[in-house]
Amino acid sequence: MQTSSFYLFLLLSSLILALPATLASAQEEPTLALTIEDLQRLGLQANGLVRAAQSQVDIAKANVVGAAAFPNPEVTVMAGPDRPRLPISETGPASNQREITVSQPIENPFLRAARIDSAQAGVGASQASLHQVRADLAAQLRVSAYELLLRQELALMETSIHDLMQEISRRIKVSVDIGEAARFELIRADTEVLSAASRKEAALLNAERARIALVRLTAGTLQPNFKINASLNDPVAFPPLAVLRQEVPAVNPDIVRLEAEQDRAQLRIDEERATVLPSVSILYRNFQDAQFASNTAGINVKIPLFYRRQGEIDGAIFDSARIRETLEYRRFEIGQQLESAWQAKQIAQRRVEMFEGGIVTEAELALRIAQTAYRLGERGFIEVLDTQRVLRGVLAELLQARFELQSAATEIDRLRAHYPKEQAHE
Repeated sequence: MQTSSFYLFLLLSSLILALPATLASAQEEPTLALTIEDLQRLGLQANGLVRAAQSQVDIAKANVVGAAAFPNPEVTVMAGPDRPRLPISETGPASNQREITVSQPIENPFLRAARIDSAQAGVGASQASLHQVRADLAAQLRVSAYELLLRQELALMETSIHDLMQEISRRIKVSVDIGEAARFELIRADTEVLSAASRKEAALLNAERARIALVRLTAGTLQPNFKINASLNDPVAFPPLAVLRQEVPAVNPDIVRLEAEQDRAQLRIDEERATVLPSVSILYRNFQDAQFASNTAGINVKIPLFYRRQGEIDGAIFDSARIRETLEYRRFEIGQQLESAWQAKQIAQRRVEMFEGGIVTEAELALRIAQTAYRLGERGFIEVLDTQRVLRGVLAELLQARFELQSAATEIDRLRAHYPKEQAHE
């Protein structure tokens, strides 16, 4: 009986220890293979939220055209017959009269300059919002891609363990039938098979859910059998933290947007103050009747004597203060987010190094020791299964640590708006 069990657990240990290699090679290659950058470009081109943000930029540019337009002249035409109120012998015969009046507003140059500059600042704010949408979407696509890889690796691992437990159960059943093993071991093995089947099904469903999430982010443009040409082991490299602390506040789209909005709010104050100045219109009038023709010119001055737009000016000042305070807080908050993401990267990197450098090796060694003890009759079948379960947990935690490392790297890239831009439509 011990000889049969010895060969049985040689199979167990060899399959478990070969698990990392199986994770990398067991999946078939589908038709379409995409790198992370290819996936991000595809999503940035297809996602409707990006196109909607691009439309906001186009609207802001159209507002600049409207702000730079000159005011149109106004033309008034009046005509009608004269009706004499006295006898014709005194007034003469009736006649027609015609009057044309042209009014051309002369725009305040300070008001015009402030309005145009405010509209141009709105373009900058809209473009920064577009970059924020793109950076957020690119980060979601990258995290979702690595999550899909994680779920696929876990599914492969659970599938391998399930197949292994089925083979062990079959061999133990043969040993029980010929009287070489106790029936309790078969019951225990069957229980492990059911547990492994449940974990396998859950892992496969989680992998499919991650795949659907990627298809959703790319607006359904991905083929059903696509593959991510990447790995959880992809290298993560960044400039030093001191460099990132200077880079992120200068390029973060949210900070750039708030800076543009602050400029626009300040220009709105200038615009409101410029409206207090008198506005002037040039007038020209031509009058004709049966006896006379006259041409007159003049100006129309609108003087803000009683209401000098104090409410609008105060509102613009308070709005500028609101944006300024928001900007200062967001600078601080994004700086803290960078620190947190950097620390998360360091922790995840350290965990990966610990798992790869010793924990996985120790778990593999523990499985070998348990197998040897079982062969010598010093440990039972349950101890071997427990050791195998520990190794499975260690491998799962290693995959999770690699995923957390990629997620932290993605967050740093999101904060500094690092994503494929060469195919983005400006």
